[in-house]
Amino acid sequence: MNQRKYADEADVCIVGAGAAGGVLAYDLAKAGLKVVVIEAGPFWDPQHDFASDELSMRRLGWQETRLVDGQDPLRLGHNNSGRGVGGGTVHFTGVFLRFHESDFMTRTLDGVGEDWPIRYQDLAPYYDRIEREIAVSGPDHFPWGAFHGPYPYPVREPISANAQLFREACAKLGMESVVAPLAILSGPFDGRPPCINRGFCNQGCMPNAKYSGLIHHIPKAIQEGAEVLSDCMVTEILSEGNRVTGVVFSHDGQSYRQRARVVILAGFVVETPRLLLHSATPHFPDGLANSSGWVGKAIMPHSSHDVYGRLPEEVRLYKGTPVLSLSQHFYETDLDRGFARGYTLIAHGSRPVAMAGAIAAEREDGSFLWGQKLRETMLDYNLYARITLVGEVLPHPDNAVTLSGLTDEYGMPVPKVTFSYQENDKKLYKHAIGQMNRLIEAMGGIPEHVVSDTAHLMGGCRMGSDPQTSVVNEYGQSHDIPNLFIAGASTFVTSGGANPTNTVMALAARTADKLIEAMKQRSV
Repeated sequence: MNQRKYADEADVCIVGAGAAGGVLAYDLAKAGLKVVVIEAGPFWDPQHDFASDELSMRRLGWQETRLVDGQDPLRLGHNNSGRGVGGGTVHFTGVFLRFHESDFMTRTLDGVGEDWPIRYQDLAPYYDRIEREIAVSGPDHFPWGAFHGPYPYPVREPISANAQLFREACAKLGMESVVAPLAILSGPFDGRPPCINRGFCNQGCMPNAKYSGLIHHIPKAIQEGAEVLSDCMVTEILSEGNRVTGVVFSHDGQSYRQRARVVILAGFVVETPRLLLHSATPHFPDGLANSSGWVGKAIMPHSSHDVYGRLPEEVRLYKGTPVLSLSQHFYETDLDRGFARGYTLIAHGSRPVAMAGAIAAEREDGSFLWGQKLRETMLDYNLYARITLVGEVLPHPDNAVTLSGLTDEYGMPVPKVTFSYQENDKKLYKHAIGQMNRLIEAMGGIPEHVVSDTAHLMGGCRMGSDPQTSVVNEYGQSHDIPNLFIAGASTFVTSGGANPTNTVMALAARTADKLIEAMKQRSV
């Protein structure tokens, strides 16, 4: 980082260099705007900083203290958020799905959740653009939702044994399945090699076959003139009246200021509300952009339960990219099931440390798998198959990010994350577990371990047309502060039943287009 107490004013200051921040930085810099990106974590070097090691690569996740509460407290850290340039894209599995048309209008169609202020058609051209821009691989025909393919690059081949067994089981039970759309190259692209199935996607991709903002959007943004300040923790948003003027950040124990015409918060679902609430002023006593009272509220993880089943023949879950097949057979609402909305089922690989840690955790009945029984189970690691749920969780105002009375090394309040499943959420994941058990049995196996988990945290600064019930408008622009924008999963109104990264990036590209136009007209 440049050592400076005060910097020249930027046109745009982006806080966070993850999936949304990278897209915004590149698009805005390419348009000729002076862009500064501030990222709390390091600027990783894949060849030197990544390793094929489950334990050491946990450092790619956000490790700072967060308090959890509620009936179903979340497990935060590596599973949910990244820390460093590229954010969570550095260690995600690369699954690259679109939301369905129904995801944007759940209140109208199903009487649950809330409608988004946009529709699928508003994002469709941005989905198209992002998928082309990063060369997403996927099937010639995708049978669900509004988009049926083809994808820019063909599917990854060969698929893993776990993925193949899943597809065969789906066929036996009359469920359609596909090879998963992935932000992982199936052929050479932009100077990067195709995937060779090392399978360490969650530990950072050393060959750079998997997309991340670290190796794609951020370097391109720098080429266009953007400045990236890594290892810099933003601690406050500066404001005067109803406008923001920049941010304060800490680097190596010293405090700096970055002035900007526009500030975009593109951090994680926990950190963005935390920063807004912490930056309260006499003009905004309840936190910036929070006249509605909705900052931090209605956070939504995906229910992400796993079923591990023991098969008579070897599966070897470590083989290949973690996710290589999936089904959205149960994605849309079917009231005969007894709940609204739906989910995606994914054939999901697992490395031994991750599997052992998962099955050893406390079960819903309070029991543990430990000691000799755990050891005996793991001796048969190669015989296990795994299926993972990506289940929609409906928004509820009690599920929230708030500030605790504790402070961290920067003097900022430690965030408290409260979460409890609601009745519809529970019915949904229980139905999904039943289907996953059926699939394991159709593989010829025995379901042995059901692991409760969550992933993909969303919400907390939701978009909407009504300033009384939302934080930002459809472009991520604060209702209260016209030159403050929020990007990323924080703005989601509902969670859908699909991995959110594609939607995060498409929304960021849409925001960039709007902001470029507004700044040219000096209307922001």
